[in-house]
Amino acid sequence: MWWSGPVASPIAGRPQPGTALSVPAGPGLSQGLVIDAGELVERFSRSSGPGGQGVNTTDSRVELDFDPSTSRAVAGLPDAVRERLLDRLASRLVGGRLIVVASEHRSQRQNRVVARQRLVTMVREAAAPDPPQRRPTRRTKGSQRRRIESKKRRGQLKSARRTTDDG
Repeated sequence: MWWSGPVASPIAGRPQPGTALSVPAGPGLSQGLVIDAGELVERFSRSSGPGGQGVNTTDSRVELDFDPSTSRAVAGLPDAVRERLLDRLASRLVGGRLIVVASEHRSQRQNRVVARQRLVTMVREAAAPDPPQRRPTRRTKGSQRRRIESKKRRGQLKSARRTTDDG
């Protein structure tokens, strides 16, 4: 190669396939989370969609499989965060495992990166605390008075339309 400098990765800053998955710190995850590569299982299969004849020969669809209940990374979280995470992910678990599928790209590598990003997003959203309860606003006295006055005006207008039968 004519140039020996460092090669800038086109996907710098994104989760890299085959490595430990780092979930950055955020709401609910004060220290962040690092999921060991051994806790992630990747399966590849043929993807549907465009690609011509090549779609029948390339295993570009990625299934990323993760078991949050047995994960050492999840076990290290505080009890409240771990319970919230497992509770919120419960509806997405298949046989106790979280399965993330990516098949929108023609490249297996891009699909691996997308699947890892989705897993990071799911874990961050599941670990985030509930937003504070909204306190309902009270109507002001003036707005209540104006509402009643407009209702009375409307009622008077309707009663004025009635025909009077003097008999």
